[in-house]
Amino acid sequence: MININQVIKEMDLVGDPSNHRVVVAMSGGVDSSVTAALLVEAGYNVIGLTMQLYDYGKALQKKGACCAGSDINDARLVCSKLGIPHYVLNYESIFQDQVMNDFADSYLKGETPIPCVRCNQTVKFTDMFDRAKNLGASAMATGHYIRRKTKQGQPSLYTGVDLSKDQSYFLFATTRKQLDFVRFPLGSLTKNETRSVAKRHNLNVANKPDSQDICFVPEGKYAEVVRKLRPGSVEVGNIIDVNGNILGRHNGIIDFTIGQRKGIGIGGRKGVDDNNSILYVIGLDTEKNNVIVGPKEFLSCNKIEISECNWLIDLQQVSEFKVLVKLRNSSQPVIGTIKVNFDNTLAYLLFDQPQFGVSPGQAAVFYNINEISHILGGGWITQAPNKLAETSL
Repeated sequence: MININQVIKEMDLVGDPSNHRVVVAMSGGVDSSVTAALLVEAGYNVIGLTMQLYDYGKALQKKGACCAGSDINDARLVCSKLGIPHYVLNYESIFQDQVMNDFADSYLKGETPIPCVRCNQTVKFTDMFDRAKNLGASAMATGHYIRRKTKQGQPSLYTGVDLSKDQSYFLFATTRKQLDFVRFPLGSLTKNETRSVAKRHNLNVANKPDSQDICFVPEGKYAEVVRKLRPGSVEVGNIIDVNGNILGRHNGIIDFTIGQRKGIGIGGRKGVDDNNSILYVIGLDTEKNNVIVGPKEFLSCNKIEISECNWLIDLQQVSEFKVLVKLRNSSQPVIGTIKVNFDNTLAYLLFDQPQFGVSPGQAAVFYNINEISHILGGGWITQAPNKLAETSL
């Protein structure tokens, strides 16, 4: 049984809940639906807002719905069940400009983007925040599995209790100012507890499967989406080895990511030992339109450059300290030494141990080395030189 008093405590709003209007960002999934249900149960004045992000059929020429059809209807049905108002906001043009276009351009530059972070940075935690404030809300709540705590008068971020669902990697860009307004009621719950609340409230989404893909990228077909968004911009080119020898042809560098092993289209090399016969994507040369492949050792990366850093802690003018850093959402954090420049938005991180398959366009998220659940901030990887940089092509 969920402790409603604990929900109220973690909402961190002074006074009786009935005196606070809370806007819930509702995607039509079970997490945001349960967020709304818990807040209604706790006595808050709740409003549901759902974003229509794009015309799914028009964007992908495929029948379906995501943030545009059945999901919006699911959110409406949940709000009706809970007896709260529900509004749909049309953010198609903003989402197209700030998320989808950025996604396509990043892939064409040979990067590996994370559109979910950009969406949180722009549409959800900027435009939607403004709308919630205009509605007179004391706070906006989301269904993310992450915890917000106030320490010494300052809000801080911590990983969700259910580490299998923790979403801290995707929320590193949440600013301190935004943390004053946003709340995460599910941060202390497990996914099973969330579904039990949905069943207790008889919500139509109680058994709805979790979405595994980026909302506008069905079945993980990233390259297909880029080709639709940027027709004519993808060209065929060569697959070469580290010595510049042509091994084959490719249909576009957007089909490849740094560290990729499967689906390259080139078999292992003959006459070499097993450790060096397996090929990985170790570089993407956008100027020459080459995909560069080689043994795993060439993926070794000792240092990365990180831009657009967002910090949730106080830093000195020049700071250098040890951190735990996650380079992918699914990876375990590794130890490194970070050095932050004078304006705190650019940083360099030196790994204690070389890392493999690090790609520009991904995020580097920092955690307290003495308290792994405490999120310090993060930024975008702009440079990740590997052993290939030492080879002249």
